[in-house]
Amino acid sequence: MTMAHSREYKGFRDLKAYQLAYKLAMKIFEETKHFPVEEKYGLTSQIRRSSRSVLANIAEAWKKRIYKKAFVNKLIDSYGEAGETEVWLDMSLDSGYLGKEKHKYFLNGYEEVGKMLYGMISQPEKFCS
Repeated sequence: MTMAHSREYKGFRDLKAYQLAYKLAMKIFEETKHFPVEEKYGLTSQIRRSSRSVLANIAEAWKKRIYKKAFVNKLIDSYGEAGETEVWLDMSLDSGYLGKEKHKYFLNGYEEVGKMLYGMISQPEKFCS
């Protein structure tokens, strides 16, 4: 890792992808508090888990960045979890649990997270030592 990058990124919490994904996961948590009780172990649990998994995989990728392939692999996992979250968002919309504006907000957010993750996947040398 170059000195410029080590100063810029002290940890995974400094990554823009992590910061946005964290914000989205917290908003999903708040939004799903209003989902029906019968969805507690279904849709509510799934969307919360996948949105949090985006974060966990970014953090794990960062900790494994000494190995470029491991770093990229965990970022790909994160990218996949973001896609899964989008599926649950679509189901939340179509089930009437999430309004169109909030759905659009979340999809736009995860699209942005995906672009950032893709950028990291495409240029791991900027992040790996």
